[in-house]
Amino acid sequence: MPELPEVETVLRGLAVRLTGRILTRAVAHRTDLRWPLPPGLERRLAGARVLGFRRRGKYILMRLDGGDSLLLHLGMSGRIVIGRAGANAATPHEHLVLETDDGWRVGLVDPRRFGAVDLVATAAEDTHRLLAALGPEPLDPGFTPSALSAALAGKRTPIKAALLDQGVVAGLGNIYVCEALFRARISPLRTAATVPGARAARLVPAIKATLTEAIAAGGSSLRDYVQPNGELGYFQHAWKVYGKEGAPCERCPGPPCRGIRRIVQSGRSTFYCPRTQR
Repeated sequence: MPELPEVETVLRGLAVRLTGRILTRAVAHRTDLRWPLPPGLERRLAGARVLGFRRRGKYILMRLDGGDSLLLHLGMSGRIVIGRAGANAATPHEHLVLETDDGWRVGLVDPRRFGAVDLVATAAEDTHRLLAALGPEPLDPGFTPSALSAALAGKRTPIKAALLDQGVVAGLGNIYVCEALFRARISPLRTAATVPGARAARLVPAIKATLTEAIAAGGSSLRDYVQPNGELGYFQHAWKVYGKEGAPCERCPGPPCRGIRRIVQSGRSTFYCPRTQR
């Protein structure tokens, strides 16, 4: 599933192409994705001017001049394709198409249909059922070691699972949690309640640095993810541990280190260095 850096990259691509433009046409090719599409979606989008964009966790909000925001979630396999109207044929599994007054076409492609599209009043975005329980944004100034320490206090789950809890911090996923824990030298097996304090002081800047670098790289190229312009992200070339089972750890490349280890936590692969992450 695209994580925060991939979603932020998609948002920025949409913002460049759509901000200030009028949506002249909207076509929904089906009535549902993960959930039913809102009634009258095509009618409510056509003629609206795009005022701007906001990301909340892994959700994109496109704000319109009529007071609504179009909520988009890419799910497991969703992606956005952008091209000139009339110049690009419909992409397979394309479920929603938007066309603009300056001749551009935006398509939401989602083969598995685990994504979501909804309309919400812009003034009430944070009360939407998918957003209301989200934790702080990890790149916001308010996400501090003290804030993370408070959120983790008393939690008996492993820190890896706690960071994947969108109520603790919004937008983090499996890849970037593994990478941030490695940078912070914290074991993914460590109980979350033992992280507040000095470990949180290492972990918060590690999370921020990991995400910032990944966004600058256009995200990581996952199986279904490409940027809206069709290019691949390349942060996967900077991964320190994710997907590197058995590879030497850059901090301890020789014996007694046996390299990066892979374990399974809550059904997901975790990659870490048992020697340097404690």
